[in-house]
This record gives sequence, structure tokens and C-alpha cells, in this order.
Amino acid sequence: MAHQWYSIQTYGSDRAVRDAIFNMIEEYGLQEHITDVIVPTEDVIEVKDGKKKVSERSLYSGYVFAKIDLNTEIQHMIQSIPKVSGFIGEGNHPTPLSEHDINVILDRVNNRQAPKPKVFFDSGETVRIIDGPFANFTATVDEYDLEHGTLKLNVSIFGRATPVDISYTQVEKII
Repeated sequence: MAHQWYSIQTYGSDRAVRDAIFNMIEEYGLQEHITDVIVPTEDVIEVKDGKKKVSERSLYSGYVFAKIDLNTEIQHMIQSIPKVSGFIGEGNHPTPLSEHDINVILDRVNNRQAPKPKVFFDSGETVRIIDGPFANFTATVDEYDLEHGTLKLNVSIFGRATPVDISYTQVEKII
């Protein structure tokens, strides 16, 4: 059997499609034809109501990856799953992922990094400090250190710009 990795495009319900494929494998006994189905995710930290919460976010939103010994019958079965747009490829012919591409994806799945902030900040952006000694002050972002999760801000105190280092969880974007 020639199992290869394929990319299946979805309408935003990656996990539901993955679960439907697993159900199809069980229902029709396709364990020999479909050996793996993944939705690559990463952990992100978000702050809601002043509390840190770690959640998962899809790395490739709108795609499910499956290792399949593909034939026409299995292709049609997967494409008939609700929320599936189809396989990635030319016309009606699915194209398997290259070994390099799937290795990059599997490496990100198997070697998860520490949670990243869900919100990103740009230099010059205005934020409101919501916690700490500078709570309720507005400030301008000077630098954003993604690795350490800190911001270097310029806070206007008594009319003077004062540099402050602060955790990104202590600020909110002003929209």
C-alpha cells in the first residue's frame, strides 16, 4: 500500500472534519487505508476579564492532513463529509504533500513550543495599561519582545514620556 499525506481543505471546521474522518474509519473499517489524521495546533495565551487562559489555535486554519492509501472510493467518501471543500491538487486529482512539507508540519506538531500571545503589538500602537502601578494610563508601544512576552512602552507621566517594561498581559489594545 502506498500511504501518502494529503491536504484536505475545509470550511473552517478542522476538528469536526477530523472527527468525521475518524468516525468514517471506524464505521467502514478503513484502518488499513487511512492511518493518520491531524489538525496541527499551537497553544496561545489570551487574557479575558483579567485572567490568563491558554487555548489552542489551528496552525493551518481550513486544512486537515491525512495519511491515506488513496483510491477513488475513499476520495469520494472524504469529499462527501460536510464542511469538506476537497483535496488540494489539480482538478479532481489530489496531490500528495512532499516529504519536506509534511516533515515541517509534523515537526511543529511533535515539538510544540511554549504558548504564544494571541494578541500582537506593533511599534507606535497605543495601548491602555490595565494592571500594575500604571493602571489606567495610556502608552505607546516602543518594542514588543515576543520571546519574553514583554512590552517596552512610553508612558506619559506629568507630560514626560517615561519608558516602562511591562508584561503584555497587563495591557489592552485601544480600538
